[in-house]
Parts: sequence; C-alpha cells; structure tokens
Amino acid sequence: MESVPPDARVRTFLADCPDFGRFWFARVASALAVQMQAVAVGWQVYALTGSAFALGMVGLAQFLPMALLTLPAGHAADRYDRRTICVIALTVQFAAGGVLAVGCWGHWIGVPGIFGAVALIAAARAFERPANQSLLPALVPRPLVPKAVAWATGGFQSASVVGPALGGVLYGFGPAVPYATAAVLALAALALMATLRVTPGAVPREPATFRSIFAGLDFIRRQPVILGSISLDLFAVLLGGATALLPAFAHDILGVGAWGLGALRAAPAVGSVLMSAYLARRPLERQVGRKMFGAVLVFGMATILFGFSRSFVLSLAALTMLGAADIISVVVRSSLVQLATPDAMRGRVNAVNGLFIGTSNQLGEFESGVTAALFGTVAATVLGGLGTVVVAFLWMRLFPDLGRFDRIDSHLPANQDPPPTAEDG
Repeated sequence: MESVPPDARVRTFLADCPDFGRFWFARVASALAVQMQAVAVGWQVYALTGSAFALGMVGLAQFLPMALLTLPAGHAADRYDRRTICVIALTVQFAAGGVLAVGCWGHWIGVPGIFGAVALIAAARAFERPANQSLLPALVPRPLVPKAVAWATGGFQSASVVGPALGGVLYGFGPAVPYATAAVLALAALALMATLRVTPGAVPREPATFRSIFAGLDFIRRQPVILGSISLDLFAVLLGGATALLPAFAHDILGVGAWGLGALRAAPAVGSVLMSAYLARRPLERQVGRKMFGAVLVFGMATILFGFSRSFVLSLAALTMLGAADIISVVVRSSLVQLATPDAMRGRVNAVNGLFIGTSNQLGEFESGVTAALFGTVAATVLGGLGTVVVAFLWMRLFPDLGRFDRIDSHLPANQDPPPTAEDG
C-alpha cells in the first residue's frame, strides 16, 4: 500500500473536520504565546534578580491561581458554553501580555508587576484548560477522537519546540518584543476560537454545589488505573522538573545566552515530538502500564544526567531524552481520561487532570527554586531526578493494577456512554 505523505494526511484530516482545524490552530497559537512568555519571564526575572529563588517564585505565582481556580473552572466548563469560556480566557491573556509588552517598552514594570501579570495569565489558563480540552470530542466524529487527541498533542508539542526558541531569539531585541508577539498570538487564538461552531450537549447542568464541584475528583478516585497514572505523572514532574532552573544553567553553568536558554527549553519538546511521531506509527498496544513506569524511570535518569552535565550538547541530549520519555505518560493519561469520561463530567475530570498535572509544573518550579537556594542548582536537579526514580518504584507497589494494565481501549467501562460524536454535540 502506497504511503501518504505526512503533510497530505494533515491537510486531509483538517479539511474533513474544519472546526477542529480552527481549534487546532487556536491551540497552537495559544501554546506558542505561553511558551514565548515563559522564556521571556524566566530570563528577565533572573536578569533583574540573579536569584534562583525568584525563579521558583515565578512558578508559585502560576501555581496558586491554578490550584484555587481549576476545580471551579471545571464545573464552569460543564455548566456554561465552553467556547465562550475559552474566548474570555484568551482575552485576559491578550490583555496581560499587552501590559507586559507596554510595561517593558516604557521601563515602568518591575518584578512585582511581572509576577502579577503571570498570576493573571495563570488564572485565565485555569479556566481555559478544562473548557478547551472538553471541546475536542464535540468537534470530530467519535472514531476520530483518538486521532484528534494525537494531533492536538502533537500541535502543542510542536509549539513547545518553536515557542521557546523563538522567544529566546526575540528576547535579544528586548523583553517587550516576545511579550508583544505573544499578545498577538493570543489575539489570533481568540479570533479562531470565536468562529467555532459547537452545539451544546443536551445534558442537565448541575447547580454549583460542593459535591458537584468535586465530582471529577471522586470519579478519578474510583478509577485506580487513572488515579495511578495521573498521580505518577504529578510526582514525577513535581520532583524531576528542572525547567525552572534552566536560566541558571544557561547563564552560570553552561555559559550560553538567551538563545541557549530558548534551545534548552525547546529540547524536551523536540523529544516529545519525535516520540509522538514514533507512537503515531507504532502506538502503545500491549503492556501499557509497564511501559509507562519504564518511561518515568528514564525521565528521572535523564534529569540526573542533565544535572551533572557541563556540556551544552550533552545537556540538550538529556533534555531531549527527558521529553521523549514524558510524552509516553502523557499519551497514556490523556487517552484514558478522554475515553473513560462521560461528556457531562468531562470538564470537571479534565480540570482535576489539569490540577494534578498542570499545577505540578508550577509547584515543581517553586520546589526547584527552593531546593536550589538551599543546596545549589546542580544538587537540586540531581536530587529531583533521584526522587522521580524512587517515586516510580514506590508507585509500582501502590498501584499494581497500573503495572498490570495492558491495553488503553480496554479501560472504557461497559456501562458508560461513549464520547459524543460531532453530530450529537
């Protein structure tokens, strides 16, 4: 059978699902904006303070709004129009990015102002993430949901490659330039999201009660395989996330500039894209749980290697390996959540997933900054990698069902409604 070129497959899939195509481009534009801002914020804060602890505080400024707002945001995604929530959130991100750009251009914004803008963007993303993820199954027919998840993940990872590198290059012209570019990308994502045609699902909308807001957490608690996969990824990222310390590595240890920081931040995403391409051709079919545990172990060891490295090339290789290992757990976790969750609860379950995974990145940055301030940048990174390895072995004992888990599609409960088709809304 003659193979179809990858670019032709992309054009065909996006042409057959035009609303998903607009959704995909909006997601990529938003991800580019976030990644560019992350590089600019990290480099600028470190340049202004020279403190690894301040880099950790950037993570805390992102973590607190997301930790406080993610569960209510998930309930909102199941109660109100998901597209409208995304549009409002992107409007806030555009405005905050504009303030950062204008403030840097006029030289009137300092570290507290940067932290405030970062916190505002994090609050907006707390509402955008569950609404955005819950929109996806309504934009494509049910048989194409796994493929749509793969394309969405691949688009995000591609943006994670381009965004940091582009942000590092643009920072050379001054911090206002990447901030302004990110604001324009957020505006483009807003415009694309506003054009989506999504028919609201005909499901009862629960009133906002304590029980309904925490229903997603209760759902995950009763699914040990999902709980194990999410919590494993949470602690692996929490302990092994060295990205917050990349400005310190780039400036003090490896001796590279803003462009080098952009390359370091892009390296994990390069590994993720390469592994995504491999998994698209050879998907995980058997022994999924064991492969997920193996990937987390590789993630931890790659973190240790990066911590000890004094070579820019070796550091890039270690971060690339780290990203390739991480994408395996992302694919397993995301597929389980989408296929095993009814549409009426998808916002709340995705919110809990985002709370576990998304905020662990920010809390992990805070943890890395604190440990780096106490023990040094290298020691903090190596200890984090060792902690990830320990967690992987501990989770093998705490969640034996996850280790024995064989096939992703076998986890869809027989008595559960499947994800809705595009025609069902």
